[in-house]
Amino acid sequence: MSIFSIFRRGLEKTAVKVERAFSGLFMGTTAWDAKTFSDLEAMLIGADFGYAAASRITADIRDRYERGHIATTADLTRVASDTVRDILSRHDRAVNFAPAGKPTVVLMVGVNGSGKTTSIGKLAHYYKQNGKKVMLAACDTFRAAAVEQLQLWGQRVDVPVIASKHGADPASVAFDATSAALARGMDLLFIDTAGRQHNQKALMDELAKIRRIVAKVYPEAPQEVWLTVDASLGSNVVNQAREFTAAAGVTGLILTKLDGTGKGGMAVALHEEFHLPTFFAGLGEQPDDLQPFSPDFYTAALFGGTE
Repeated sequence: MSIFSIFRRGLEKTAVKVERAFSGLFMGTTAWDAKTFSDLEAMLIGADFGYAAASRITADIRDRYERGHIATTADLTRVASDTVRDILSRHDRAVNFAPAGKPTVVLMVGVNGSGKTTSIGKLAHYYKQNGKKVMLAACDTFRAAAVEQLQLWGQRVDVPVIASKHGADPASVAFDATSAALARGMDLLFIDTAGRQHNQKALMDELAKIRRIVAKVYPEAPQEVWLTVDASLGSNVVNQAREFTAAAGVTGLILTKLDGTGKGGMAVALHEEFHLPTFFAGLGEQPDDLQPFSPDFYTAALFGGTE
């Protein structure tokens, strides 16, 4: 299966929702008026594009329509697609890899149930498949079986896991893992942290502590802080992203569970509000279903385009 096919399959529910709304909204309408555009904006917000992105897409469509550039639903879809692609591409960038010979440390954060630990296992699989030496750090020492879950992923994809006993100090595990990654010449170290709600101050403070400890061992690290976002929650994740960005210095996003939701517009909402890149998208349960995020593939899949 091609990468684009994975995106198209994962975003199928959202694509159907958008297509039906676009085709039905303007059916039989001879002239579009203020109510028409208000309905369009409401539909986009309902599909979890967020207020800011929905307003921008609607404004672009209205401007093109008033200049005579839109006459059909196909024209409408093309303009919306162009605007969404621009939003998703504007802050797109490569991963901030460490210089050759040093490990790239990625701190993984997110709320309970967002798919963080599973994503780490899939990231380990992806990068190992691409010739990288990967290590995992089990710093979620509070959740029952969290360490075991990461160790199972380590066995599954054949990468080392640095861990300690249940209830151990997460910062201590992060210290040991960073030291080991440096000593063993690893290319990548993914640090799993305890899932936490964005309003749990003590746990958010713990993230800051882990960052400080890692930096003591390796001053340039962490090079990235990635927030896993459960796409099935739709616009509810905006507050999560806001708090995590402030507390943990989030540098990028991992979108999970896109295959089971009709709320794929949420990715557009996050990009428009936070100006953060998305690095990977979870589009299924298999390891290969976590794919590098592509604004072009995402947009084409969302609006029924082709590869």
